[in-house]
Amino acid sequence: MKRRIVTFALAAILLAVSLPHASAADTRFPAVRTYAGQFADLDAGAWYYESAAALYELGLINGQDGRFAPDSEMTIAEAVTMAARLRSLYEHGDSEAGPSRHSGGEWYKPYAAYLQELQVIDREFDGLYQQAATRAQMAHILANTLPQDLFEPINGDVVAAGYANRNYIRDVRDDTPYRQDILALYTWGISGGVDKTGAFLPEAHIQRCQVAAMAARLADSSLRVRLDWAQAYSRAGTTMMDLVESDGGFYPAPAPDSSAEIDADVRYMLSRGERAITLKYPADTLTSAAVNKLLQAFLDTVRGYVEQTYNAIKCVYSIKSGAVTFTFSSSLYGDGELERYREETMAYAIAIHDQMWAEGKITADMSQRDKARVYFTWVCDNCEYDFSSTDTSISHTGYSVFANGKAVCDGYTAAYNLLLKLEGIDCATVSRGDHIWSAAQLDGTTAHIDTTWGDQSGAIAYQFFAMTEAEAVARFS
Repeated sequence: MKRRIVTFALAAILLAVSLPHASAADTRFPAVRTYAGQFADLDAGAWYYESAAALYELGLINGQDGRFAPDSEMTIAEAVTMAARLRSLYEHGDSEAGPSRHSGGEWYKPYAAYLQELQVIDREFDGLYQQAATRAQMAHILANTLPQDLFEPINGDVVAAGYANRNYIRDVRDDTPYRQDILALYTWGISGGVDKTGAFLPEAHIQRCQVAAMAARLADSSLRVRLDWAQAYSRAGTTMMDLVESDGGFYPAPAPDSSAEIDADVRYMLSRGERAITLKYPADTLTSAAVNKLLQAFLDTVRGYVEQTYNAIKCVYSIKSGAVTFTFSSSLYGDGELERYREETMAYAIAIHDQMWAEGKITADMSQRDKARVYFTWVCDNCEYDFSSTDTSISHTGYSVFANGKAVCDGYTAAYNLLLKLEGIDCATVSRGDHIWSAAQLDGTTAHIDTTWGDQSGAIAYQFFAMTEAEAVARFS
């Protein structure tokens, strides 16, 4: 009889990091003047007061007509100038010595040329210098202003775990400009984000007070932020809708064969925690046949998100008005039970996820493939195929895997996909005949994974983990 986990004892993980030592940067940046209220609008009680005063004393900022202007935006030219002065102060003990070797062009050109000489920046800002800097652009500048060996990864473990699990810094993704520079600032304690989830707002324009805080932390290790993201690995509080990404696009009248538009509509619905979609076509243009095709297309699409539990659909439509409403449900639960089962399924999955991290079976430095293999092993170890299942059996659900340790292929796949998505791994279902399995994006490669066939009596069949599409189709077509 296989071991089956029914309850989970969740242990807190202590992210132990050593206290930062005084860095070389501290002794390389002596004050050249004293701040004594030179900025009329710099309130001594402001959160950025100490940072702004420190930059003034280092000779890196002079203000604007006796004002700091904390809420005004900083241009790329101003950001590059400040960064060049900081690097020159580090290299020469004088904020202008380095840039002064360059001349010609607009006022900021010597500073840009100095940073280009040191390969801090290249030509990425050509034609953009007069524009307001985004927070991502500022991160790129600041993360490269000083030699990186001056900084200790005081938040390394916390950032790695929080970011890998999408609990923190959620608005920074793989395609975010200057992603690595942004994450470096968190790791070094230069940035802590703007809210309790550590959001960075990479596309937002940056304010002078925000620049002051980050730039001062580059020069003074005592100002750096030690992040206190308690249990950064935990997915506690995650809901089903949190696992579905949508760009906010919704198509009110997709054609039955418009799979991309229908998928976008389903994602839009699921990401909002809803289970109904209303479409609107021109009056008197619909036919019963067209509605039936739409119904089947939407049902097939929502079944692709098998972990969401929806496998049934109801339709109300009017040919005269052109309105069509699809409401999704589950043939395995009554409407009054559906949300409870969804919540309990998520609670089970979160407990398993958090246990894996707490026990060190999943770590931040593991590849997506390694993480997916850990969960493949867990599902195969903790579930057995339910040969007595019927079409209405709860064994068709991920809930049954977690609560009962029994399932059929759609239950195996639902549970496995849910665990992968809690890790931020993109995955979907593949269906051939009466069998389904998972297709996941692991480290940039599509891998077909069949936990049902991997669950063999006596041993786990790892040949069903990370198959190519051709291998999977050949086995199950």
